Amino acid sequence: MTNELLKEIIRLAIFEDIGHGDITSQLVIPDDMEAKAHIIAKQDFILAGMPFVKEVFNIIDPGVHMKVFFNEGAAIKKGDVIAELIGNGRSLLAGERVSLNILQHISGIATLTRTYVEKVEGLPVKIADTRKTAPGMRLMEKYGVGIGGGVNHRFGLYDGILIKDNHIKIAGGVRKAIALAKKAHHLLKIEVEVKNIDELNEALNAGADVIMLDNMPMSDMKEAVKIRNSKLGLQNYTILLEASGNVNLENVRSIAETGVDIISSGSLTHSATAVDISMKIM
Repeated sequence: MTNELLKEIIRLAIFEDIGHGDITSQLVIPDDMEAKAHIIAKQDFILAGMPFVKEVFNIIDPGVHMKVFFNEGAAIKKGDVIAELIGNGRSLLAGERVSLNILQHISGIATLTRTYVEKVEGLPVKIADTRKTAPGMRLMEKYGVGIGGGVNHRFGLYDGILIKDNHIKIAGGVRKAIALAKKAHHLLKIEVEVKNIDELNEALNAGADVIMLDNMPMSDMKEAVKIRNSKLGLQNYTILLEASGNVNLENVRSIAETGVDIISSGSLTHSATAVDISMKIM
């Protein structure tokens, strides 16, 4: 996604909120009145999304000056003043809701991701997101995952090969689907989703680069790691195992302890709770 597309998404969000104008501010605030506002934390969280907040106000009014007091990824405490804005009063209020909506949501994602990452601390595993994102928000949401210490899975259907169950059904099996995918450029890795040990063996023998263990019981995950490790003794390249499905904060460490390389969860983006942040005119 290009920077211009991100700007267009933010422009659409602004238009959705402001439309043809903020009629309340036009009636009660003089058009030339300057004001100062603080963005204030109302709970503890991991900060993520201030570059998008800056873009909101830059689009609304480039004359708004913003001073940010914390770096992205900082552990914010309740009561912290995150940023100060000085500029036209109408402009500050016009950007308030859109900027806070983004900041609260992306910081919520970073905060949840950080919690997952801390749960598996000390283990050689990566916490990854998925494509389960809100329409139009994918770049910002995946940015939040990165700030929280997670890693991004493929961005969309266009930048990674992931053979899922429906592909396998249409292609006629795991081996056939992988063989067809191998027609792609030699630098593109092939990931395939499997649901049992038989499909795992088929994927290993067919030359998959990454194998997603989809909703497998913990015992099968452990067995899959053993099989993969024994297979690596015969290979001159690494085959990664990714666990996915029904991942939560209660079981993520146990999943990591099976020896998988990646744990992916859509909950990082689709179930993160927005944090509480406000903007106050001083």
